[in-house]
Amino acid sequence: MPQRVIETPAALKRFAGREIATTEWFLVTQDRILQFAEVSEDRQWIHVDAGRAQSQSPYSATVAHGFLTLSLLSCFLRQAIEIRDGVRLTVNYGLNRVRFPAPVRAGSKIRARVTLLSLNELRAGVEAVFSMFVEAEGAEKPCCVAEWVVRYYQ
Repeated sequence: MPQRVIETPAALKRFAGREIATTEWFLVTQDRILQFAEVSEDRQWIHVDAGRAQSQSPYSATVAHGFLTLSLLSCFLRQAIEIRDGVRLTVNYGLNRVRFPAPVRAGSKIRARVTLLSLNELRAGVEAVFSMFVEAEGAEKPCCVAEWVVRYYQ
């Protein structure tokens, strides 16, 4: 269940410059990391070899791929908001900026703080730019900070 139900895409405007929601915690399991390694064909040992990661990595554990963390943004946005009416199609339009300041260790819980940076009208809808600040439980630094552009077409 989303934390905010918004009637129309235009009604997002009232959240411009404000945090909309903080999502629920999401457990990043080693199994999910292994599945992502297979799908992305990125089987680097720091993600898939727990023994080697424990002894040789600076994190003392396997870590999630940055792109795995990034791929969860759509899940987090669905948890944060629901636009009830006036959306025929939602399109991931891209990212303005992405950084991975800290690792996500296997077994960590992560969540996102969602802020609407801007909302611009289009001929057939609106373009929203969200700040997605993903943090791991108990960590000092965020594990992902991204500006995500989403278009809502009527």
